[in-house]
Amino acid sequence: MRNLSVEIAGVALKNPVMVASGTFGSGMEFSEFVDLNRLGAVVTKGVANVPWPGNPTPRIAETPSGMMNAIGLQNPGIEVFKKRDLPFLEEYDTKVVVNVVGKSIPEYVAVVEQLADSNADLLEINISCPNVKEGGIAFGQDPRAVEQITKEIKKVAKQPIIMKLSPNVTDITVMAKAAVAGGADALSLINTLTGMKIDIHRRTFAIANKTGGVSGPAIHPIAVRMVYQVAQAVDVPIIGMGGIASCEDAIEMMLAGATAVSVGTANFRNPSICMDIVAGMEAYLERYDISDIRQLIGAVR
Repeated sequence: MRNLSVEIAGVALKNPVMVASGTFGSGMEFSEFVDLNRLGAVVTKGVANVPWPGNPTPRIAETPSGMMNAIGLQNPGIEVFKKRDLPFLEEYDTKVVVNVVGKSIPEYVAVVEQLADSNADLLEINISCPNVKEGGIAFGQDPRAVEQITKEIKKVAKQPIIMKLSPNVTDITVMAKAAVAGGADALSLINTLTGMKIDIHRRTFAIANKTGGVSGPAIHPIAVRMVYQVAQAVDVPIIGMGGIASCEDAIEMMLAGATAVSVGTANFRNPSICMDIVAGMEAYLERYDISDIRQLIGAVR
């Protein structure tokens, strides 16, 4: 019997495969096609303290080996989320990771406080959102801001917190160390890379927001490199993400240092991709006679 279970900040996952925030809703849309019980965890779409309308359309564009989005973290707010989404997820035997968004520290804290009595197992804090009160600079691009927001959230959080890092920085390890200094229990990386696409026939931006987050297979090698760098720099579990589209991609992330992986864009192409990856992991362990998948974590130095 091969062991696929891993642990993130004291929370046991039956396998290392979870879905990336914003690509799976809260599982409702996919539950007709995917057995949520087989996932290591469901990571919900970002939730804010109040409803967010998101950005104007068009908000999505295709790119070579991936896509761009500027959805703007549209969500119904924490009250609707607690009444509708969390009770739905309670029906399944999988861990629940709630992705939290905000535009200022008090907004993040307000959501985290409201989740204190919920069935959420872990909180993933998306610090790639614009910090309006700091002149539009993203929290995730300033190490002092990363440490500060992490500290403030840790003061009120009842669940372990995962800080989701932005790759749009000079040195990802600086941000990782700042998050850990602030008390982060785990890290997830990478979020999308900022990109732009221009429609040459209409001679205008393909996305109304002008820029968007690039995801998909094109960014996978960058994500693997950053996961490896962070794994060498800090001693907390890492959830690796960025262009994972196969079992091979997921195992590569784990060899680089990830304890678990999140699958995002690939869900749009193949809703059962996570099931395929779990099956592929089992086959990989059998093929190489590995008894425990945790033997792969950071095995490549």
